[in-house]
Amino acid sequence: MSRFSEGFRRAGAVAAALLCLAVIVGPAAAPAAAQTDAEPRSVDQQVEELRRQIEELRRELEALREGRAGAEEPAIEAEAEAIEPAGAPAAGAPPASADRLTELERRIEILAAELERLGLGEAAARAEESVHGLGPAASKIYRTEEGLSIGGYGEMLYQSPDSERDDGSRSGAKDQIDFLRAIVYFGYKFDDRFLFNSEIEFEHASTGSGGEASVEFAYLDYLWRPEVNARAGLLLLPMGFVNELHEPTVFLGARRPDVEQRLIPSTWRENGFGLFGEAGPVSWRAYLVNGLEGEGFSAAGLRGGRQKGAQAVAEDFAWVGRLDWTPAPGLLIGASAYLGDSGQGLEDPAGRAIDLGTTIYEGHAEWRWRGLELRGLVARAELEDVARLNQARGLTGAGSVGEELSGWYLQAGYDVLARFSSTRQLIPYARLEELDTQDAVPAGFAANPANDVESLTLGVAFKPIDQVIVKADFQDYDDGAGTGVDQFNVALGYIF
Repeated sequence: MSRFSEGFRRAGAVAAALLCLAVIVGPAAAPAAAQTDAEPRSVDQQVEELRRQIEELRRELEALREGRAGAEEPAIEAEAEAIEPAGAPAAGAPPASADRLTELERRIEILAAELERLGLGEAAARAEESVHGLGPAASKIYRTEEGLSIGGYGEMLYQSPDSERDDGSRSGAKDQIDFLRAIVYFGYKFDDRFLFNSEIEFEHASTGSGGEASVEFAYLDYLWRPEVNARAGLLLLPMGFVNELHEPTVFLGARRPDVEQRLIPSTWRENGFGLFGEAGPVSWRAYLVNGLEGEGFSAAGLRGGRQKGAQAVAEDFAWVGRLDWTPAPGLLIGASAYLGDSGQGLEDPAGRAIDLGTTIYEGHAEWRWRGLELRGLVARAELEDVARLNQARGLTGAGSVGEELSGWYLQAGYDVLARFSSTRQLIPYARLEELDTQDAVPAGFAANPANDVESLTLGVAFKPIDQVIVKADFQDYDDGAGTGVDQFNVALGYIF
């Protein structure tokens, strides 16, 4: 059996297991209660209405206790019944005074519990939707009325690479299972204008075994108006899909796309400040941040140039901006760009400063419709002074940093349970991707064909609830040198 066939066999087995699981649990998810045509009320309106109802019931209770129950009782009872939570016992025929006292006390208790539930919901917002480009869990602070917000996510990843490369040589790679990351979000809303938000990451489970603890972002927002707001601190750069939206439940694939790791070096954060906002179907973000450190660039990409907010060299700064347009529900079209120098004081052997101008730009689009999810991204990076950078770092031949890097991917997924209006999702998906981190190199240097990579990812994702996901896929890798190593992956993810 070929390596490709073996990979498909393993992916197919997992897909079949997930499909069986979905069939078993699917009926329990079949359509919830029908929705009414009434306009949904805000939490504030619901809280105010409950308080009003409780106050009226308390007045009636006092009046009844004093023997002065009025003729308004039936109307008040009807209003209380209209908002009584599902499952509460219905009131019977008009009772005697003692029974009526007990009934009113019971109704007040029910409404007070509902009021408490709504109040808790305001303080402990759910991880439901993205705000200002952040993932659902990272956005919880924006749905909090005031005070503390806590959220998080985590990922565990099993990887099983092929024992052979495409050319038949041994890969030497071993199967591995890793608790990739455990994240905690801490946010605090001071008032309607000022808030703090942060992401604390623990990677690879143990700092004593190659893991680390890092701050992924930590910033202050000043919320002036929807169109224009201010932000300062350790910021996620608004490029591509995954850098800001990297929670495991919001992207398909056990592993993040390679283009959004090696060309757009996710997770990419730097110190800086800027503005953001939205107006109708258009949203935007623009920041000034410390630049990349070009000394960390390599033939494999730009990932090593990230400074991550840690004693970042700030000889050079960069501008990054993003614009997204949502012309119709479910359709997103956008682009982003990064412009700046990455020399950070680096000098060539002659003592001359190397500016290392760096430009990265990308375009992206996504369409979600009735269970269908289509996503595409194309990215390119252009660097100046690469020959001098190679010279300063002693890089020769095929070890050159790329003067140009390019990549793209197309991805499609379909929720086969969507037609059941299920809260559960079963999503077969496919991603086709190309990446070349040495699309062009300076004269006198060579490109390593192993850095010109094509990959096909085929897999399936299962969500028993919106906050939990299991993903399994097979990745077929091919490169210009014939040294690609295929692999099978399984990931478990959660958000809260």
